[in-house]
Amino acid sequence: MTSTTAQISVTTASAMELARSIRTGVVTSRHVVDAHIAVLRAGHDLGSIVADRFTQAQDEADAADRLIAASSADDDLPPLLGVPFTVKEALPVAGMPFTAGMETRRGTISTTDARAVDRLKGAGAIVVGVTNTSELCLGIESYNSVYGRTRNPYDPRRTAGGSSGGEGAAVGSGGTPFGLGADTGGSIRLPALFCGVFGHKPSPGLVPSSEQIPSLTAYAGTEVDAMESLGPLARRAEDLMPLLRILSESDLPTTESVNLEGLSVIIPEGTTYFRPLSPEMKAAQDAAAQALSEAGANVQRVQLTALRRSAQFYLIALREHAGTSVSNLFDFFGEAPAPSPWPAWSRAGSLQMTLTIIGDKLPGLLPASARRKITDAGEALAAEVHGTMGDGVILHPAFPRTAPRHNGTLGRPWLFGGAAIFNLLGLPVTQVPLGLDTRGLPLGIQVASAAGNDHVTIRVALELERAMGGWRPPGQA
Repeated sequence: MTSTTAQISVTTASAMELARSIRTGVVTSRHVVDAHIAVLRAGHDLGSIVADRFTQAQDEADAADRLIAASSADDDLPPLLGVPFTVKEALPVAGMPFTAGMETRRGTISTTDARAVDRLKGAGAIVVGVTNTSELCLGIESYNSVYGRTRNPYDPRRTAGGSSGGEGAAVGSGGTPFGLGADTGGSIRLPALFCGVFGHKPSPGLVPSSEQIPSLTAYAGTEVDAMESLGPLARRAEDLMPLLRILSESDLPTTESVNLEGLSVIIPEGTTYFRPLSPEMKAAQDAAAQALSEAGANVQRVQLTALRRSAQFYLIALREHAGTSVSNLFDFFGEAPAPSPWPAWSRAGSLQMTLTIIGDKLPGLLPASARRKITDAGEALAAEVHGTMGDGVILHPAFPRTAPRHNGTLGRPWLFGGAAIFNLLGLPVTQVPLGLDTRGLPLGIQVASAAGNDHVTIRVALELERAMGGWRPPGQA
């Protein structure tokens, strides 16, 4: 280590900055890993990490430092060599628990890595632990009977989001520079919003997702599903594009190729769902729009009132699209030893899961004609969104307010509609932090664009970070 400043910045720096510093000898990987482990241990009460591999990570950090010491300036070292990260427990990591918070999977240990995890490891990154999720990853809040509850690093009385809530809390607390989450209905973006960090839901098929629990592709036996994605949560926007290239093993367009001058930025109007945006969330959205306008973008406000029904469209489409029910997914991925005479809702390990299973039955009670009308309306909305957005972006909040208190979302599935609609539409989306409200809770906005335009949403995220400050560590709130 060359300076005290390097020590101070380790747990606030981006993953790419850490990788550069480790490679050039400014800091050691062991120091970086130890510093993040210290933050995670200090935040143990948050319940973000459900199983750690701290000792193994320290050994791997020492190995990375030895590799760097033995290399020359011309050697091509892995891009994330020596940088720590975390993984949602619903994704397989060799030697780590793999339960997705399901009681019937308690004690299950993965023997393999998900392809996305393997790619990050291949890039030199070091897994320090796996993080909490909602049961079967179906819920806005991350709690289950296996691991308990995850709390928000800005206010432990509030949710960290779901289902990648453990990732949100780990990254938002400064305990890891980035993490790997999964998103089928907002599960990356809601935790990113509530915990004040960046989160990216990639374009469908860009990152392999079939190993997660639950996976619609695994259930259906297909390779790609338009609704599900794996992607990164990160405390700094500069990490999103490099991480996406590693995760996708693709030579994606660069953010430098995106010109903000004249970029179409759409602000949907009339889209509130049962509860209007909080004044501070609305003000943050307006401030983001103003920042982009000052950067040369063409900001327009457009009436998209059909977005009010986004949760309804999503729930109908998910059931029809997946060709199954939550009850069936619960039994399929729960690996129950034998068919049970008891209904799935009575066997759930959390009230959230019970209500999800019961609520999932409601669309099936609708007449086929009513479901068809809702589906047609959803398809019309998709056409309207694509026609309005073009090659530009849409700014839309993932949630109508900042992180609610624990259990504040139970029995209110419409609240996730602002995030889930973009899964239904198959669009890439970047969740961007926009500062804190008067209670010190993170504000934020989603940036969505056409499929394949991941670099466009991330370029907008970089500009908003520059203009509005990005992630603010809880201790500095």
